[in-house]
Amino acid sequence: MERNGAEVIVDHLIAEGVGYIVGLCGHGNLGLLDALYDRQDRIKTISVHHESVAGFVAEIYYRLTGTPIATFTSSGPGSANVPIALGSALMDDAAFLAITGNVATSQFGRGPFQESGRFYQADFPSVVRPYVKRSFQATRPEQLPLMLRQAFNLMRTGRPGPVHLDVPLNVFVEKTQAEINPSRIWNGTGSNFSAAPQQDIDHIVELLLAAHRPVIVAGAGIERDNANQALAELVELTGIPVATSPLGKSAIDNRHPLYVGATGRNGTLVANRATRNADLILAFGTRMDDRATSSWLPGFTYDFSKTQLVHVHIDPLELGRNFPVTVGVAASPGIVVSQLVTALKQRHSTTQWEPWAHQVGQWKDEWAALTQAPRRSTSTPPQPQRILADLRAVLPDDAIIFCDVGVHHNWVVQEWEARAPRSLQQSWGFASMGFGVAGPIGAHLAAPGTVSVSVVGDGGFLMHPSVVATAVEYNIPAKWVIWNNGGFTAIRDQQVLYFGEGRELATSFLHDDSGERYDPDFVGMARSMGGDGIRVEHPEDLTGAYQKMLDSPVPFLVDVKVDATVMVPPVATWELPPLPYPEPGVGWPDPDVGP
Repeated sequence: MERNGAEVIVDHLIAEGVGYIVGLCGHGNLGLLDALYDRQDRIKTISVHHESVAGFVAEIYYRLTGTPIATFTSSGPGSANVPIALGSALMDDAAFLAITGNVATSQFGRGPFQESGRFYQADFPSVVRPYVKRSFQATRPEQLPLMLRQAFNLMRTGRPGPVHLDVPLNVFVEKTQAEINPSRIWNGTGSNFSAAPQQDIDHIVELLLAAHRPVIVAGAGIERDNANQALAELVELTGIPVATSPLGKSAIDNRHPLYVGATGRNGTLVANRATRNADLILAFGTRMDDRATSSWLPGFTYDFSKTQLVHVHIDPLELGRNFPVTVGVAASPGIVVSQLVTALKQRHSTTQWEPWAHQVGQWKDEWAALTQAPRRSTSTPPQPQRILADLRAVLPDDAIIFCDVGVHHNWVVQEWEARAPRSLQQSWGFASMGFGVAGPIGAHLAAPGTVSVSVVGDGGFLMHPSVVATAVEYNIPAKWVIWNNGGFTAIRDQQVLYFGEGRELATSFLHDDSGERYDPDFVGMARSMGGDGIRVEHPEDLTGAYQKMLDSPVPFLVDVKVDATVMVPPVATWELPPLPYPEPGVGWPDPDVGP
């Protein structure tokens, strides 16, 4: 069967089960769009207004479904907007296929319109090289079937991540008789999960049985393995306190009596106190990065001079990268959790760690006493804790919350009560502004029957307000809560912390001539694009505004004026070398934890 290159690509996407392709048009992908036109009944094309948003939508779709979809962008600047989203997906282990257009091969090296590279011709693969698992560039349509098969296999095996396919303009339209070879046929339909050797399981069990103060730390790898239930079974079987990495917060129902919160600078007092005083850490599916570990400084979140570490991660590069490991297992975290459940059912008493769990429970009571009152605060403007508490109260348990980076993210990590698997989605490793803004678009494609809300800063929303237009165009009832604190306040707070009061520049939204606050009309912005919204300045209006948002059939935002003077309680630390790191200000130093 003779097809052109674009038809090969689209037919391969369909054969791989890809239901959506998201992107932005340009002269470099005209041939691809033509092939998509003929196949609209089998794959839906979503057009956005910024290429980064396309990548975020694809990342979110994978996170929620475990199935990769594709993006399309044109040559030059259009595709140059994609690396932000590729970096986000790579660092947080999400897979999608980024298809970029390029100049025709007959013009390589001649400097035509939008050619990238003077060192090497049409060198867009070098642009994305740090942000993908692999980049392919097809110079003939005959190459496409092999590249596509390898791309889909690579995206989904081992540690998931994005893959790039660069296609010159002529390759989209030139004909070939090459056959399509979907990865599921060529590579099989195995689970791609890997188990730990039995000797490692035996060693872990012996370490656990000898421990007095063990703590389980669950990362996002638990959710990628669909192992939330297995984790809960391990926790209930052992009675051991369980913390999560910030990115892994929804790996367990946060209402579980043994859940102690997220670790790191914006986690909870309980989680950090438990992990730094543990004698054994069982870490599953977390890469133990700086924000989750107090920049690896001993004694704030962890102290591996006195604590043994069992670390399970799908990527062997993460084992021993930042901390010394007693047992390092390169395997699927969820499978290893299930292996431990099986082994422990045969070998231990469930009462062994009750004194430790009781002590940690007392710390939970202490933390609850410190944090409950602000969640009911009646002060104006609303305090952060009240904003999130009232939102949690009106949402169903399985509602999906999105956030990217900023002060709002710090509060969500500490305060949000995740109740269902995959219900809290954050841009963590790359911390990309725009991820949260695009969140409801991706969620609607992946889980159209589930309520989703993005909690996003005013700074992040201003970068991609066009998502409202996309939601209107595709009848997506997207929801956003805008954390309106008047600027890039996370950085403003760091300016004050490290360089002193008053030494602020380029972090608040101000009129240059008067110095008065610049406050965009977000509600008017939404209405101008066909959406709706409401501004909230008093805490008693929060619940009604949230309900109106949930009931709205059109895209809707709640613009909340936040009390920006309230800081996240500092329960650990974070270092920006060589600047001095701050010590925790809450519950520090620790009380005596006993033997």
